[in-house]
Amino acid sequence: MTRIAVIGLGEAGRRYAVGLSHAGAEVRGYDPDPRQADPAVRRVETLADAVTGAEMAISLVGTHAAVSVADQVVPLLAPGSLYADFNTAAPEVKSRVAEVAARAGVRMADVAVLAPVTRAGIRTPLLASGPGAARLAESLRPFGVPIDTIDASAGAAARLKIVRSVFMKGLATLLIETLTAAEAADAADWMRGQLTAELGPDAPALVERLISGTHAHRARREQEVRDALDLLGELGAPDDMTRGTLAWFERLGRDDA
Repeated sequence: MTRIAVIGLGEAGRRYAVGLSHAGAEVRGYDPDPRQADPAVRRVETLADAVTGAEMAISLVGTHAAVSVADQVVPLLAPGSLYADFNTAAPEVKSRVAEVAARAGVRMADVAVLAPVTRAGIRTPLLASGPGAARLAESLRPFGVPIDTIDASAGAAARLKIVRSVFMKGLATLLIETLTAAEAADAADWMRGQLTAELGPDAPALVERLISGTHAHRARREQEVRDALDLLGELGAPDDMTRGTLAWFERLGRDDA
């Protein structure tokens, strides 16, 4: 039986822990916050308890803790095991995590999660790069996890996700701006009908998901937009629309304050 440690039992981490367990893996979860509990997850008290004997560790702790958690977890893994960083983070962060893993002889996979885990759980599409990507895909696919790999260093998957975010986060804020204007024009219902007619049969759910998700996860998605602006600058690519997207996230942050 494949033994997997899931580090971080927030919204996404709990779903991966539960889903992989139900699919047949032996899962141990760890989170220092006692509120992050789920009766379907075998939760342990220490990182060592979670990681010892595990064939892979999945990190879902957030971009700000990604490197520090890797510093703690990787030395506990056996050489040759896998460390999969699922955090939404800049390519530079993924590269630093890969360096931590390389020093310990652990194979690191930079994993980009390409849709909200709340929708599909472990069936959420993934893209992986780095020295552990191919082996991670071989390990997770039998559990029903859809994962594609690219033959590139750690950070490459994160980079592609950031480019994708230019569209996805921009689309969400464009919808918000359009519907805000429509409401001011006393035409909100009519405009929703127009938008959903253009976007296809699944449009009502898509529109609602983009709008509600933008509000619910504003801080994290705002950081994704900032990372996108940094990347566009490195690439020498135009960033006019993405600057507008950032302005909307900053406005939502002021409204929430």
